[in-house]
Amino acid sequence: MTAQFEILLASDFSARSDRPLDRALQLARESGGRVVIAHVLDKENRDTDVATLERLRADLPPDARQAELVIRTGSAPKMLATIAAERGSDLVVTGVARYDSLGDFVLGTTVDHVVRNAEAPVLVVRRRTLGRYAQLVVATDLSDCSRDALLAAARIFPDTPISLIHAFHVPFEGWLKSDDMKRHMRAEAEQELAGFLAHPAITPIRARIDAVAEEGEIGTIVTRCLRTSDAALLVLGTHGRSGFAHATIGSHAKALLEAADTDVLMVRERKA
Repeated sequence: MTAQFEILLASDFSARSDRPLDRALQLARESGGRVVIAHVLDKENRDTDVATLERLRADLPPDARQAELVIRTGSAPKMLATIAAERGSDLVVTGVARYDSLGDFVLGTTVDHVVRNAEAPVLVVRRRTLGRYAQLVVATDLSDCSRDALLAAARIFPDTPISLIHAFHVPFEGWLKSDDMKRHMRAEAEQELAGFLAHPAITPIRARIDAVAEEGEIGTIVTRCLRTSDAALLVLGTHGRSGFAHATIGSHAKALLEAADTDVLMVRERKA
C-alpha cells in the first residue's frame, strides 16, 4: 500500500463519470487519502501535452481540480490495470459503461478487464453519493477468496458495520420435506460459518460482523439483505479468471451484479 491511501479513479470525463468521481472524493475525505484521475486516450489521439491536461482539468468540479491527472494512450482496459499496478493504488474506482433503455447498468469490457487484472480492489459505482457507506453486505461461500474480500472491505472501511451472508441449499428440497433434514443442514451451515469466522485474521474485526446463514438462492438472499439493511455497498470476491461470472459465489455472480441496486466492491483473490 502507498504511504497515503490512494484512490485511482478511472474516468472518461463524460457525464456518467460524475457518480464515481463524487464517491472517490468522498472516500478520500473520509480516509485522508488522495484521488488520482486516470484517463486513457485512444490510439489515434496522441495529444497528451499540457494543453490537454488543462482542458481536462477545467472539466472537473472545483474540489477535484487539485487531483493528479494521469493521461495515457492505448487500450483503456489494459492501460487502467497497468496504471493501478505501476502506482500501487489501494483502490480503483470506476463507473458503469452506460445505462440501457430500461435504466439498467451495463458494466462493459473495461470494467470487466480491470476487475480481472487489477491487484487492487475495484469499486463499481452505480448510486449517487449521499454520504459514507453506513452498512456493508459481504456475500461469502466460506472460501479463502471470500475471506480476502471481507478483510479488504474491512480495511478500506474500518468503522463500518458488516453483514456477512452465507447461503446454503437443502438438497432435493422439492421432494425431501423432512424438518429434521432441514434442521441438520442449517446446523451444519452455521457450524461451517462459525469456523470461517474463527480464522485469526477475522478476530480483530469480529465485533462488527453480523453473520447469518440463510437457506435459499444466493441472489434472493443477498438482494433481500441489501433491501432490509438499506446497505449501499455489496462486496464480492473474484478469482479473476474469466470475468464476473467466475466470482467465488459461482454461477450466481453475474445475476447478483445485475440484481443488486447498489455499488459493488470486487476484490480479486490474492496470489499465493
